[in-house]
Amino acid sequence: MLRLRIKVIGCPRRALALTDTPAPDCPNCQGAGGTESFYGDYDTGEYAGSDWDLCSCWTGWSLPLLPLPWWLRRTPPGGYSNEPPF
Repeated sequence: MLRLRIKVIGCPRRALALTDTPAPDCPNCQGAGGTESFYGDYDTGEYAGSDWDLCSCWTGWSLPLLPLPWWLRRTPPGGYSNEPPF
């Protein structure tokens, strides 16, 4: 069953997209859409990264509907300033 919602995506350009959401009552992923598995380096045992395995309750697709204009972005062009306003 599809559970549709509207989401803002940013690739390749910011746009509104129609997406599917994971099942909130899924016993496998508890509504997260998948599980994260961590792996380490074989020789040292140190953390080397993680993989995301999608759950069967979620397809993870998105359909872009409407591109957003560049002037609607929230971050200023030069980034945020750390200077005080006075």
